[in-house]
Amino acid sequence: MPKSPTQEFLEIADIRDDVLILKNKTLRGVLVVSSLNFVLKSEEEQTAVLHQFQNFLNSLDFSCQIIIQSRRLNITGYIEKLKDLEDKQKNELLKVQTKSYYEFIQSLIAAGTIMTKNFYLVVPFYPIELQGISPGEEMFKRAKSILLSEKELQRCKSQLLQRMEFLILSLRRCGLNAFPLTTEELIELFWSFYHPQEAEMGYYPGIPPELLKKQVFISSRNKEHGIVNF
Repeated sequence: MPKSPTQEFLEIADIRDDVLILKNKTLRGVLVVSSLNFVLKSEEEQTAVLHQFQNFLNSLDFSCQIIIQSRRLNITGYIEKLKDLEDKQKNELLKVQTKSYYEFIQSLIAAGTIMTKNFYLVVPFYPIELQGISPGEEMFKRAKSILLSEKELQRCKSQLLQRMEFLILSLRRCGLNAFPLTTEELIELFWSFYHPQEAEMGYYPGIPPELLKKQVFISSRNKEHGIVNF
């Protein structure tokens, strides 16, 4: 009996125009969101952050899903670069300091696995909402019978993008930066869920090498937006 391909067990029917299209005809957009060090903030700042986040939650009139992804971080290249800097360092004091830092990183790796965390906000839109019907049990009963034309798909996408823009602005008030993932980044994200070891090594089949400037595919864009999660 032939084995069924993995795609048959996924809810995703297609990824295009930076949007996930599920098999039940609903759409999803994904925002990658920065983090903040809550513990290091003063009591007044913590209170302000909590108040802003409460306002953010109360302002939502649609559901969202928060996803936290942990990845093993492969820093072999970083270790090799440190060793190379140590060998080439001509200043004796800097050479000693570089060696000390190199040994510290080595001991850190020996003590445990280095992980990186990425935070995502999944934003939904249901085509049936175009008819003024709120998502619910009845919607899921009718979803399978919905046939989306290209025009209706673009209308749904427009509504979804408006929701995402609203979330980006709302999160900014909480001190968080966010931006939507592109089609390529969405593909990489879901591929990495099912291939964690390959993703750790920075191997992404079918993705142009020029896009792989970092171990984590989105890290270069994260830094541009002030999003650095470790």
